[in-house]
Amino acid sequence: MLVELAESVKVKLRTELKAAGSREIGGVMMGEQIAPGHFRVVDLSIDSLTGGKAHFVRDTEAHNEALNAFFLRTDHEYDRFNYLGEWHSHPRFSVAPSSQDVSSMIDLVEGERGIEFAVLLIVRLRWWRKLTLSCTLFCRNASPLAVDILESSS
Repeated sequence: MLVELAESVKVKLRTELKAAGSREIGGVMMGEQIAPGHFRVVDLSIDSLTGGKAHFVRDTEAHNEALNAFFLRTDHEYDRFNYLGEWHSHPRFSVAPSSQDVSSMIDLVEGERGIEFAVLLIVRLRWWRKLTLSCTLFCRNASPLAVDILESSS
């Protein structure tokens, strides 16, 4: 699997991470399927209120509104545009997923929601500009797998 970050998403992440400082923030990622196994993150929701210094749990209701607005903008073309996964920041720690991150994502794909796969993007802003990232794929009945990230210019 290959995941791209659109330039507009990188700008949004830098802006929000600067504003959050040492607090963890996050949300959901909305993606466009470019080809089988190749996705571009084209938008993401931001929950900048509920994070602490070492923990983030998103507010489901607010992010559902962001997803619904995204689906309206993309004419409900679910085969091309859809929920891609979750993201959050680790401003003071490595961008590797914690055991709690892994457990939460496994619960998401193994749960009753019908989600076959989801990716987890963890980000950290260094020197107020440089994004450090990790991306992990979680699939039903499979072990987590690191994903390549391509920083697109679109």
